[in-house]
Amino acid sequence: MTVFLSVVVPVYNERENLPLLHQALQQALASCRRRWEIILVDDGSSDGSAEVLEQLAADDPAHVRVVFLRRNFGQTAAIAAGIDHAQGEVVVLMDADLQNDPADIPLLLAKLEEGYDVVSGWRKNRQDPLLTRVLPSHLANVLISWVTGVHLHDYGCTLKAYRREVLRDFRLYGEMHRFIPAYAASVGARIAEVVVRHHPRKFGRSKYGLTRTLKVVLDLFTVKFLLSFFYKPIYLFGGLGLMLIIPSSLLLVFLIVRRIFWQVALFTSPLFQLSLMFIILGFQSILMGLIAELLVRTYHEAQGKPTYTVRRVLNLPEGE
Repeated sequence: MTVFLSVVVPVYNERENLPLLHQALQQALASCRRRWEIILVDDGSSDGSAEVLEQLAADDPAHVRVVFLRRNFGQTAAIAAGIDHAQGEVVVLMDADLQNDPADIPLLLAKLEEGYDVVSGWRKNRQDPLLTRVLPSHLANVLISWVTGVHLHDYGCTLKAYRREVLRDFRLYGEMHRFIPAYAASVGARIAEVVVRHHPRKFGRSKYGLTRTLKVVLDLFTVKFLLSFFYKPIYLFGGLGLMLIIPSSLLLVFLIVRRIFWQVALFTSPLFQLSLMFIILGFQSILMGLIAELLVRTYHEAQGKPTYTVRRVLNLPEGE
């Protein structure tokens, strides 16, 4: 029997939340008449979450599948592992901390049935600290929407539903999981957004911080490059090169003319030399970073190398 729905949940040190999460998912999906599964990905937890996951897999072998990663690879890699092991026609992503409400999954599926390919959750009434979580997230959402052209209120909300076909042709790195809607839009996916509930964290500690916002901003450079310049990188590199060459050439002509007619020394201004050096170094740094990112993606995709390694799986067919 074909699996219709796969709920992928990355897990990192969420021991107290896992039994409650499993119970909430069972209640939310009880009315689903088609086959569903829960893919729980243990991302190197050290608090006893692995033992809880083993028990859940033993208690509910019909629905619970567990993937144990060898160490902590990060949320994006854990999500990628879950997607790779999911069998459903529809994939729903959500966090394990119970701040996402499993009861909202039917709402996402109903919206998906209207003909959309991606349905993103919007935590309109977010239950997180304003200065350290909500405000940086809002600024990031505005920036991401502007850069990618895909306007969503809440890119950071993990609770999203995808048709499997929009997840097939790209791999996830860094903090890239939040940019999946932008990738999907680049291949013509229809995207919708629905308001979902958000609850305060009851157990455990948040794994998010301001440093993660900085990582997202840096990843945004890569996303923009891959979406706009992946097939014709000369448009970017050539454009930036011209932006350097043309003004520099005009400045050089001016300095030569000034030297010929006004006898002003050409190379004795240290401020000019320093400013020119730092501008060139800045552009070189950005371009080298983008080239390195492209090489990393080529390495992984050309050789079929995932960004994670699996220790073992439970309740999955051999070879999955």
